[in-house]
Amino acid sequence: MDTPGGPEHDTRRSSAAPLIALAATLAALVAALIWVAHITREPIALNRQSRVSAALEALLPPGSYDNDVLADTIEVRAPELLGTEQPVVVYRVRKDGRPVAAVLRPVAPDGYRGPIELMVAIAYDGTIIGVQVLRHNETPGLGAQFETRRADWLDAFAGLSLSNPPQQRWTVRKDGGDFDAFTGATITPRAIVKAVRRTLEFYHTNRERLYE
Repeated sequence: MDTPGGPEHDTRRSSAAPLIALAATLAALVAALIWVAHITREPIALNRQSRVSAALEALLPPGSYDNDVLADTIEVRAPELLGTEQPVVVYRVRKDGRPVAAVLRPVAPDGYRGPIELMVAIAYDGTIIGVQVLRHNETPGLGAQFETRRADWLDAFAGLSLSNPPQQRWTVRKDGGDFDAFTGATITPRAIVKAVRRTLEFYHTNRERLYE
């Protein structure tokens, strides 16, 4: 019989040493990841808020409102029309206490490289004020189509409404609609046009409750 501290005990101890070292390494790695997540959470949130603020400033004409739009918000759910199962933020725009517009953050779920988060500003009467792209996963070349080279492409939505143009023309020209596609790309512009149209449908049905 082996005595305590004999060869078998030494063998078990030596075979456990790598496992202990591995566990210690994993624990240190997890701690490091938690620390990195903690110190980057606030900058990431601030960056997102900065993008939202910039988009709101680009969409809303100066002097057209007097409330704190970033604070005057509600969340709504309408997956079929707003493109996501998650709550969608609605910014209420008011002046002298009266509703002026609503800015919604729908998602175009079927972009070429995945979901595209939009910001759609709709005047109280249902007319589009403007559209901005908040976040996307498109390739740099395709993303540049609506960010730089064709930055005016999004301007085509301004002034449109649920009935202008008629529903069948709310798509790209390739599909018989009124909207240009990008050079060599149809999927993404088609997805954005459809998402904007569905956002208008949601607004038309829910307008009054959005401002409550």
